[in-house]
Amino acid sequence: MNNQTGKRRKSRNLGLFFRNPKAVVGLAIFSIFVLISIFAGVIAPYNPQVSQFLPMQPPSMQNLLGTTSTGQDIFSQFVWGTQTTMIVGVGAGLLSTFIGILVGVYAGYKGGWVDSVLNTISNIFLVLPGLALLILIESYVKNTTPFSNGLIIAVTGWAWGARVFRAQAMSLAGRDFIIAAKLSGASDMRIIFAEILPNMMSIIAANVMYACLGAILAESGLAYLGLENLSSSSWGTMLYWAQAGGAMLGGAWWWFIPPGLAIALVGMSFALMNFSIDQITNPRLRVRKKKKAAGVRKVSSREREHASA
Repeated sequence: MNNQTGKRRKSRNLGLFFRNPKAVVGLAIFSIFVLISIFAGVIAPYNPQVSQFLPMQPPSMQNLLGTTSTGQDIFSQFVWGTQTTMIVGVGAGLLSTFIGILVGVYAGYKGGWVDSVLNTISNIFLVLPGLALLILIESYVKNTTPFSNGLIIAVTGWAWGARVFRAQAMSLAGRDFIIAAKLSGASDMRIIFAEILPNMMSIIAANVMYACLGAILAESGLAYLGLENLSSSSWGTMLYWAQAGGAMLGGAWWWFIPPGLAIALVGMSFALMNFSIDQITNPRLRVRKKKKAAGVRKVSSREREHASA
């Protein structure tokens, strides 16, 4: 595959992505959280750990999301928690995808005993219960931070992606352009990075999205269960302290709704962006969409003809 073909494919895929309204909305929602995490120090008005206000106060101009049971500003906690959760979630998602690519693509391309060994390792991680494994590791690692939790999540959560990448690499390994690259004397690493991976970018992008979402949910779940340094600021620790402080019983909705809603919105943004990724990956979806649009145009033209008659 030459450079011009690769550039045309990238430009076509980007065009398909940005022409999808769902993908644009999803990207806009995700970008808002990214901007909040980047400019957390500018947006947050107070130190999230300092108790300097009246406890359990509802939202006001001074405290946009109210205060906790110990008088901390919830909006500041939410902003800094966004930074922590996004860094951990995106970082863990990217790392687990990278491990999955290394294991899955290499196994699918090489085949033979290499594939057997790496596939066996992947299957072992697949059958292990994810949450139980994380809780077991957390019980032995004391005073874990969100970032160490992210590393543990990435190391234990790469197997599903590796399985998908292996299947795709196996289907590409026998293609004519891969055989031509082998006959030209290209090394295995050059073939993988220059020929195979560019043809898997849509699948890789989809895996990154779900890996990031899975990492955010896993980190928040571990923090909510108290398996994290609770002095850190993340959406999970906010939910933990809201439960421990009786926010639900006391009707302090401003304490537990923001982090829960943020997790839901991030998940929705990934799902919306994945609609466009599905169309890029599966050409049949694009054909159906075109046929449906053509059918709508035909119906509308017939209605105009009847109206004029």
